[in-house]
Amino acid sequence: MTTVAPAGIRFHPGSLVVPAGAVHTTPLGYDRDGIPIGAPLPLAASTELVQRLSGCGEVVVAFEGKLGDTLLALSGVRAVLDWLRLRSVRVAVRVMGSYAGLIARTGLLTRPQATAPSGWQAVLGDRAGVEAQGSTAAVSLVLDPAAPPCWSTDGRAHPDLPARYYLAMERRLGIRLPATAPFAPTLATGPNSLVEELRSVGWLGDLNIAAITATSWPERKDYTAQRYVALAEHIAEAQQTQARLLLIGGNPGDGLRITAEAPRRHVQVLRLDGMLADDLADLFPHCHLIVGNDTGLTHLAAMARGRECSGPPVIGLYARHSHSKWRTGLPHHHAVATDLSDRMHQGDLCPVRDAIAPDTDVHMDAFPPTALAQVGLELLDGVKP
Repeated sequence: MTTVAPAGIRFHPGSLVVPAGAVHTTPLGYDRDGIPIGAPLPLAASTELVQRLSGCGEVVVAFEGKLGDTLLALSGVRAVLDWLRLRSVRVAVRVMGSYAGLIARTGLLTRPQATAPSGWQAVLGDRAGVEAQGSTAAVSLVLDPAAPPCWSTDGRAHPDLPARYYLAMERRLGIRLPATAPFAPTLATGPNSLVEELRSVGWLGDLNIAAITATSWPERKDYTAQRYVALAEHIAEAQQTQARLLLIGGNPGDGLRITAEAPRRHVQVLRLDGMLADDLADLFPHCHLIVGNDTGLTHLAAMARGRECSGPPVIGLYARHSHSKWRTGLPHHHAVATDLSDRMHQGDLCPVRDAIAPDTDVHMDAFPPTALAQVGLELLDGVKP
């Protein structure tokens, strides 16, 4: 259930099913659970889109924008590839751009063909990525986070962006696709020399917490290293152990920079600035708890899973934007949100897109470390779902 944290902020578990009547939604238009996989929908498909995709021999996945937007949009790519497989349309899939390595971890890609693909080319991606491919493709699909609404079907809402993208594409393609919630693909992880080095020098210990300080909007979304340290201290003291806190920062401009701070009573702090996203994907499953603002690395942490889809709980902090839309929809990806974030969730609103000025100037100091520590302790103890 949704529960109120000690300071009045609200905890929303990743496994929570949101009833259709509780939020502003757009009806999907059919009872999805009652339609067999591969069967036609009771809605007209986009004839032009279906015809062009049916003649494709190559799909190019092209993202050039923000990491978080890219990760949340991959379910749209998944929907198109699921449709092509159901229709027995054989295509080669390749990825362009700086996220190629991460996207390859999803298992969505096929092996390169020995010969050049025959047929048209389709391009899927964000606007910058699609435009970078030029105008030679038979069809270009822009996955814009502002476009798909919050769908409702079978009595439940599907507010997270991966669900929105997948179901929007299903409607346009006209047949019941195979995926069910959660719709976000996960990122496979594996051995990593940098991760093993951290382990060998003791930084992946009995209680390891990763905290994400990197953000493209620091004046609004930076929880600050000081608050994260206080959070870790509360958790370590409650568990009567020494915590190792990994502060994950952005790229300082001069590559990877690793800095150990002087030990505190309950916490040892290691700053990791400029660590590649591919390395972080391999690091996150080795942590016990991950906390971050609403940013790409937090989404990455939720999608990076170890063997048998194992990994730690991830807590996203949402002060202004909808806590449900800007999440992966994965059951271990939780949210702690303010009242403003709850209202954005309920009305399917965006304070930037819809130019909604908050009643008060809400910043990340809305989340006291003591309150977040209580949420983290309950997740670590298996109390919260």
